[in-house]
Formats: sequence, C-alpha cells, structure tokens
Amino acid sequence: MPRSGRHSLYTAVRGLCVVVAALLVAGGCTPERSVPDPVDAPASFSRSGAEDRVDRWWETFGDASLNAAVDTALARNFTLQAAWSRLEQARAVLDAEQAGLLPRIDASASAETERRSEDAAGRNPSARDLELGVMASYEVDLWGRIRARTDAERARAEATLADYRAASLSLSAEIARTWVRLAEARRQVDVSGEQIETNRQVLQLLRERFGTGQIRSVDILRQRQLVAASEQDLAAARARAGVLEHQLAVLLGSPPPRLPVAGPDSLPALPPSPESGVPVDLIRRRPDVRAARLRAEAADRDLAAAMSDRYPRLTLSASAATSAQAAEDLFDNWVAGIAGNLLAPLFYGGELQAEVDRTEARKRELVYDYGQTVLQAFRDVEDALTLEARQREQVQQLERQADLAQQAYDQLRVQYLNGSGSYLDVLTALRDIQRLERELLTARRLLTEDRIALYRALAGSFTTHREQTDQ
Repeated sequence: MPRSGRHSLYTAVRGLCVVVAALLVAGGCTPERSVPDPVDAPASFSRSGAEDRVDRWWETFGDASLNAAVDTALARNFTLQAAWSRLEQARAVLDAEQAGLLPRIDASASAETERRSEDAAGRNPSARDLELGVMASYEVDLWGRIRARTDAERARAEATLADYRAASLSLSAEIARTWVRLAEARRQVDVSGEQIETNRQVLQLLRERFGTGQIRSVDILRQRQLVAASEQDLAAARARAGVLEHQLAVLLGSPPPRLPVAGPDSLPALPPSPESGVPVDLIRRRPDVRAARLRAEAADRDLAAAMSDRYPRLTLSASAATSAQAAEDLFDNWVAGIAGNLLAPLFYGGELQAEVDRTEARKRELVYDYGQTVLQAFRDVEDALTLEARQREQVQQLERQADLAQQAYDQLRVQYLNGSGSYLDVLTALRDIQRLERELLTARRLLTEDRIALYRALAGSFTTHREQTDQ
C-alpha cells in the first residue's frame, strides 16, 4: 500500500477513535426521583418465638424425605422453570437497553461490475467499483434518558429475580403443606383400618352374646352400621391419600402416580417456634415485598425517562469510506467525516406531557401496590401467629376430650357387660372415641400447616441450585 494511502487510513481510524472515546465519556443528568415508603412499620409483632430463623426452614422438621422432596421440586418443577425463563427474558431486555449507552458501529462493503458493448477492435471492456466503509453513531445522553431506561429495566430484572425467589419459597411451602396432608391422609387410612378391626371385634362379641339371649338384635344392627361407616371412612381416606400423592408428584415434576421420592409415613414433629423479628426487617427480607418495591423504582425511572423525552437530543456520527476500481488501490484514498445532529421537540400536541402524566400515574399505582404488599406481609405474619396459637389450644382441648371419652367408654362398656347399662350408650361413646381420633389427627395437621404458614410469612429468599450454577 502506498504511503499516502496508509496515512489516509491512519488519519481516518484515529479520528474515529477520538470521536468514539469522546462519546463514551459524554453523559448527562437524570431527573432526580424517589420512591416513598407508603407504610409505617410497627415496632414489633404480637408474638415471637425463641428459635433463630433459617432460610431453608423446612429442614427444621428434621425429615430427610421432605428435604429431598423440596430439593427435587426446586430442580424439576415446571412452574418454577417458567419463572426462571421469565428472568432470562428480563435480563435480555436489560442487555438490549444497555446497548444504547454505547456507540453503534457498522461496516459496509459493495462491489459492482459494469460490462460495456464491443468497441471498434472487438473488445468488451468492463469497469469495477469497490467500496468499503465504517460508520459509528452515538446519542449523547444529555438528560439521562437512556440511562434512566436502563435503570428501569435493571430494576425490572431484579424484580423478576425476586419473583423467582418468591415462587421458590411458595413452592417449598406448597410441597411442605402437601407433604403433611399426605402424611395425615395415610395415617387416617391406618386409623380407619384399626377402627374397623375394633368394630368387627365388638360385632363378633355381640353376636356371641345374642346367642345366649343377653342382648337385643337391634344392638347388632347398630354395630353393623358402625362397621359400615368405618369402612366408608377408610375408602374416603384412601381416595384422599391417592389424590394427594398425585398432587405431590406433579409438584415434583413427575407424572402421577409415581413419586420420585419416598412419601411421608407420619406427621413430622413440630419444631420450636421461630423468632418473629422486627417488621422493618421483614420488608427487606421477603422477596415478594422486594419485587413490589423494585417495580415501583422501575416506574420511577420510566417517569424520569419520559420527562427527559421533552428535552433536545444530540446525536453524533462518524464515518470513514474508501472506493477504487481495483482491489490493490482500495486503501489508497479514504474519506472521513464527523457530524452532529440536534433534535429538539417543539410541538407534539401534548403527546410528550401525556406520556409524563401516564408514567407518573403508573408510578403512583405501583407505589400503592407496594404499600398493599407490605401490609399483606404484616398480616400474613400476624394471621399465622394467631392461627397457630388458637390451633395449639384446639389440639390440647381435643386431647382432653379424647382422654375423657376413653374413660367414659371403658366405664360404660363394663356396665353394659355386667347387664346394668344400655348398649346405645356404649355405641355412642365408641363413636365419640373414633371421631375424636380422626379429628385429633386433622387438628395436628392443621397446627403443622399453621407453622408452615408462619415460616412462609417470615422467610427471606434462599439461593437455589439453578441460581448457583448461573453465577
């Protein structure tokens, strides 16, 4: 390449580099905005335990099968995978918006061959045109419009991550609830089977005494009816257990009825109550509250961008091009240029102000949504604390009733066998015992569910395996 061509190329490239460097350091200011705190947090919750809170709260139950079920669901549940895909979409949108902070550089190349008709000597002369060019353009973010939009998309991406973590937390709670319901249903099957066996033994005893003329036939009919009712309870318990197994399989990402992990055998023991903590910390900890605030912050940045749209825009561009008829001459002559374009909105019929009004109203809407989410978070904690306390009392009352019902049944049975009592009283006492056994199982399951709700209300986010591999 001739020295003059190299010098022209060097000059053009140097000019482009200077322009690009100048554009990269150019910037502006974004209108200052803020998101208020719409709710004054109370000083403390109404009740509190003594145990430290843990992020993976389900592990406090000490059930290895439950831990395996939650881990399987976090890895295989399709709803959670869809939430992760939404996060990837939000991150891609952020990457696209961030590209506006950098210059755009394009390269072009063209070649054209022109063939002419034969000349007097019978030749077919031809001509070729070759062109190469590089172009760069950049919008100077004078008023922070592009950066505000980038910040808005970054906040939305962070809100989507908080949504994913909230979905993970909700999924773990749903797994735990289904787990304890299945444990209760399976235990109800066992209890119903034991009650059927007891009722059949009593029926056999009545038949033997009927042969000696010591009882009436109506007593046998009543006992047979109790056996049939117990068999109905067993069928219902088996059906409920089957449905819960199907539900758990789907939550674990497997087709029913196959469970990818071992199912529960009994209700887990209730751990000590967790510490409620300070309500202000709950706002920072819960992922759903964080997501609501981040969306309000994104709307605040949208408002800043809409306000900046009313101001002038400055776009700078630089280009370098060369052309020749032969490839060996292509880099001999370069043409470089730098241009600036200032565009100021003068009259848009109120369109730009209308967009400002819209985004401002949208921000207020999301701030109110954020406030409602905060209130709901406080309510979730207080509801769970109240329900657990009341349900614990309910369990204790049922335990006392069951003990008294057993004592009454024993006495009435002895009186009846001695011929001084009515079998109807014995049958009523037996029904009470069996009813209380089933109700006590349900009450203990509800108490465990209330504890799960408390863990869910107090819990912060935890890092899933998918997040760890993505980092």
